[in-house]
Amino acid sequence: MSTALEIKDSVYAKLLAKSLPRPIHSETEHTRLTKMLLELDEREDLSPEEEALAEVLTLLIEDFEERFHPLPHVSPNESLQALMEERGLKHKDIWPILGNKGAATEVLSGRRSISKTQAKRLAEFLHVPIELFI
Repeated sequence: MSTALEIKDSVYAKLLAKSLPRPIHSETEHTRLTKMLLELDEREDLSPEEEALAEVLTLLIEDFEERFHPLPHVSPNESLQALMEERGLKHKDIWPILGNKGAATEVLSGRRSISKTQAKRLAEFLHVPIELFI
C-alpha cells in the first residue's frame, strides 16, 4: 500500500495549517521552511503525514535554491577531483576504477574525459549520482 493512501487528511491539514508551506520568494521564508524541514529530518519516528510535509518542504526549498542560488557548472573531471579531495582519496585509490594508472592520470589532469563506463564505476564507487561525471 502506498504512503499516500495512509495519510489522514484531517491530520495532514492541521500540519499544513501550522506550517503554511507555500512557494518561497524570500530568504526569510527559505530559512523558516528549512528550519522546519531540519526539525523533521532529525526525528526518526515521522508519521505518514509528517513525511508528506517533509517531501513538500523539500520540493519548495529545492525549487527556491535552484532559482536563486544555482550551483555553478563543474566539469566531470573537477567533480572527481573535488570528491577525491573531500574523501582523502589519492591517484592510487581510483586508478583501478578508471582502468589503469595512465587513464587516471589523464582524467585527473583534464587531458581525457571520463567515459560512460568510467562514470558508472565512479558513481558506484563514490556513492554519488552518475550525472556528476557525464
